[in-house]
This record gives sequence, C-alpha cells and structure tokens, in this order.
Amino acid sequence: MRFQLTAICGAAALTLAACVAPLPTTGPAPTAPVTTAPTTLDAASRQAARTVINSEMQKRLPGVNVAPYTDCVVNNATTAEMIDIAQMSAAGSVGAADSVASIVSRPATTQCIASAASSAST
Repeated sequence: MRFQLTAICGAAALTLAACVAPLPTTGPAPTAPVTTAPTTLDAASRQAARTVINSEMQKRLPGVNVAPYTDCVVNNATTAEMIDIAQMSAAGSVGAADSVASIVSRPATTQCIASAASSAST
C-alpha cells in the first residue's frame, strides 16, 4: 500500500512538473526600437492642419467666410489631432474629413461655431 501511494505521488509530481513554465533568465530583456509620434506642433504643421480644416469647412458651407469656424475647430482640437490632420494632408489621405467632423461634434466646438455664426449674422 505504501509503495502504491509513493508511486501515485511520484507520477503526480512528474505530471505537474511538465506543466511548470520555464523561469525567465536573468539578463536584459530584448527590446524593439521605439518610434515615437511627434508631440509638438510646429508652425508649418499648424498651418497645414488649418488649411485642411478650412478646406473641409468650405466644402460644407460654400460661399461662407469659414475663418471663424475654422478658428473654433483649431482651438478645440488637441495637439495630437492637429498633428494627425497635418500628417494626413501631407500624405494625401482623405481621413481628415472624419477628424474635422469629430472635432466639430464636440459641445465646446459647436457652441463656439454657434456663437461665431450669431456674431456674423448680426
């Protein structure tokens, strides 16, 4: 009986030993090179983004002076969004319209545009 119990425990130990993951070795972990996205908006990128935003606003409001509305969008966009819009324009991407629409849909932006529209009509 004692032999059977020892044999069963030994078999269980061998079975469980096969399930154990190998321990990591001590040493520096390999790292992949990290590419960072730009976090600052230079003057050229800001102007490129402003041009794209102005163009998108003119498409939706033809014949209207959209400069005040463009200012509202620019003032309510994050730096990352402005960089993305500028990069999309440089790459010839058409996704800028979605980015501009997303910024316009924010409450602060719509309030700013409404205020600019009421100022323009008076």
